[in-house]
Amino acid sequence: MTTDSAHRSVSDNLASKDPKHIDIPKNLPILPLRNTVAFPHAVLPLSVGIPRSVKLIEEAMRGDRIIGLVSMKDPSVQEPNPDQVYETGTVARIERVMRASDNSLQVVIQGLSRFKVDYWLGDSPYLIARVRQTPDVHTRDVESDALQRTVRELAMEVIKLAPDLPNDAGDFLNHVKDPRYLVYLIAGNLRLKVAEGQQILEADTIKEKMRTLITLLSREKEVLSLGHKIQTEARGEMDKAQREYYLRQQLKAIQKELGEESQEASEADEYREKLEKANLPEEAAREAERELKRFSAMNPHAPEHSVIKTYMDWLLDLPWHEASEDCTDIGHARAILDEDHYDLTDVKERLIEYLAVRNLIQERRARKPEAAPEGLACPADADGIGYASDAPAPRGSEGALGDADRRKPSGKKRPRVGKTPDAAGVILCFAGPPGVGKTSLGQSIARALGREFTRMSLGGMRDEAEIRGHRRTYIGAMPGRIIQAIKRAGTRNPVFMLDEVDKIGSDWRGDPSSALLEVLDPSQNHAFRDHYLDVDFDLSQVMFITTANHLETIPAPLRDRMEVIQLDGYTEYEKVRIAQQHLVPRQVAANGLRDDEISFTEEAVRKIVQDYTREAGVRNLERQIGAVCRKSAVRIVSNALRTATITPELVRTYLKKEKFESELSEAIETPGIATGLAVTSTGGEILFIEATRMKGKGGLTLTGQLGDVMRESAHIALSYVRSKSTSLGVDPEIFGASDIHLHVPAGAIPKDGPSAGVAMVMATAGLFSGKPVRGDVGMTGEVTLRGRVLPVGGIKMKVLAGHRAGLRTIILPRRNEKDLDDLPQEVRDSMRFVLVDRIDEALHVALRPADEAEPAEPVPAVVNG
Repeated sequence: MTTDSAHRSVSDNLASKDPKHIDIPKNLPILPLRNTVAFPHAVLPLSVGIPRSVKLIEEAMRGDRIIGLVSMKDPSVQEPNPDQVYETGTVARIERVMRASDNSLQVVIQGLSRFKVDYWLGDSPYLIARVRQTPDVHTRDVESDALQRTVRELAMEVIKLAPDLPNDAGDFLNHVKDPRYLVYLIAGNLRLKVAEGQQILEADTIKEKMRTLITLLSREKEVLSLGHKIQTEARGEMDKAQREYYLRQQLKAIQKELGEESQEASEADEYREKLEKANLPEEAAREAERELKRFSAMNPHAPEHSVIKTYMDWLLDLPWHEASEDCTDIGHARAILDEDHYDLTDVKERLIEYLAVRNLIQERRARKPEAAPEGLACPADADGIGYASDAPAPRGSEGALGDADRRKPSGKKRPRVGKTPDAAGVILCFAGPPGVGKTSLGQSIARALGREFTRMSLGGMRDEAEIRGHRRTYIGAMPGRIIQAIKRAGTRNPVFMLDEVDKIGSDWRGDPSSALLEVLDPSQNHAFRDHYLDVDFDLSQVMFITTANHLETIPAPLRDRMEVIQLDGYTEYEKVRIAQQHLVPRQVAANGLRDDEISFTEEAVRKIVQDYTREAGVRNLERQIGAVCRKSAVRIVSNALRTATITPELVRTYLKKEKFESELSEAIETPGIATGLAVTSTGGEILFIEATRMKGKGGLTLTGQLGDVMRESAHIALSYVRSKSTSLGVDPEIFGASDIHLHVPAGAIPKDGPSAGVAMVMATAGLFSGKPVRGDVGMTGEVTLRGRVLPVGGIKMKVLAGHRAGLRTIILPRRNEKDLDDLPQEVRDSMRFVLVDRIDEALHVALRPADEAEPAEPVPAVVNG
């Protein structure tokens, strides 16, 4: 039979089943369908097992075989009531019935036409309803033809995309001309939900049915298209993977024939051997094993291959257990510190305290701890493990867990409390101006302890990832600089210097100072987690040392975690001693000279200090000494001389004209000039305050890049002098007839702060009283409108600056008397200190009559004003 004849046979068969040729009874037995919608003209196989449905089929087979089919609203109901089924269904004829072995019936039915239930006649022994036929309404017009064509085209596209439909089904659709048959044929073979199929069945017109069907076909087309795209992509990936697998197998076979070992296998075996020897902590070992399994099964040319390899290298190269043994000989440590640095008593004493505590801990760890009362949590030692006694127990002893025991814990859990820092958890912060030896002091501490030294500069750092590292999801990810420095040091307990902690920045990439909170907190850094490693690393044994020039710029939470040790500037005497003991020998060796070829007299060193350097530290001093050594080396190489003795005259010849003279104190003959004291980032300095007046209307002009606080001090000084004009012997009318100009030299440098208040009062008072301020007197302190002198900071650096400048008397707030204890003894012996509570007490010390000469020598003493 040809295809056309087959199609005509189907159409004839459908026509023979037309309900017009079959007598449909008005009272129909109703068979509920679960998860299925029966359509007219559709052939539907059913499996009937419910007893009342079986009885319905048996009785229908003895009659005219005509039944009604309706869909159930809830498929979970076994025997639905009339209100649990739809009332629009399909009249069907039973074509064939077969009984299965389980006594259920396999039924084939043929859909005939639609019907609607008028009312229900009963539900026993099965559902019976009074029905009426509802033929589909169809109007043949242009819209109907367009809808029919659209339905057919969409159905053809769905057939092409559907894997379970034969391609010749599309040819069959082309021969179906009746739109009713077309709609029901497509709806019966489309995977529709019950509600969607029921919507088509209940529509009264063919146009409405076709519109609904177009929507459903369009959605099905999109779903099938997307599924086809996904399958195509997946198949392509599978084909590529299979091709690579076959090529790898062939490559292995070729290497085996040539006797060459697989590089991939050898690398995996090498890493596995390293992992067994590394004895990593439990978490790190687990992560390494997981990555090694991926590495072993991965193509060497895959992008992830090198990423895993780099990660494994980092894990295996870190010093998880390697630690330097501390040198606990206090005498040896003190000798090394004295050898490397002059003075710095506070720092040296703090380190000696640290060593003493370490010795005490190690000594008492040998004692066996007593048993702790049941239910009582024990204090924690450096590893966070509780012990019964006040002294920590030794690793490996009863009550303690060594490294090996920690990786394999026993079944009995000991009470664990928060980690408490021991002596190893010290965080020191060296604060002071540049060049005072903060960084080199960290190297000396490492040498005294016998530890490795590593350093990281924090200046200008703005990215949090610099501390914690990048996650491995980023291309080119690396651990943070903390972990990198630990790897370079090669031990887990180095001396770690964090330079310039006060110069950390922050932007959209994060705040590194916040990341440092964990690093510098002894109660947290035992489980520091780098983003790249993603495993805990113990930093509790690291001795962190930070350096800073200004404590004010360090965030308060970060500053709170550090023990601050202030390193102020050196006196001239100290600089000369440092140069003789450290700087000169170092520069002699650095420039290829021998000790017997060059020597510096003390006067030559003092001239370099006084005339060629002006700093709180000794960095520029060493630079100038190096310049002298280089000049001498040139003359020695050219045979101009055999040995060189550096004298002040030779210093002048080598270094040319003197660079610094402006800061020296000078005799002040003109009223209106006072010598103040200030603190800068490079240490202390003297500051001249100049005031002059001219005819005017009482105006005040301030110059010299003064900040708001300093400008306010100038206004307070003028107001105070005006209020005390009578006691100063000044005509009050002169203030209203004069304009005042107050200037602070070095106008290119911004200045601020309240400590110049005393100097501004003296300059203003001297200007109007006609009495000059003594040129050998320096002063500092904040002044109030009532004339009180309030304490200020930086006393040591200010006094040292005055000492360098040749001042003989210093006026200080009385409440700063305690700060004099920080001064070197030679400074205290060579200067006079006047302590005042009120500005009136300082006036008779600072001002002198115009005809009185400057005093020849100071009287060293602390004077109460």
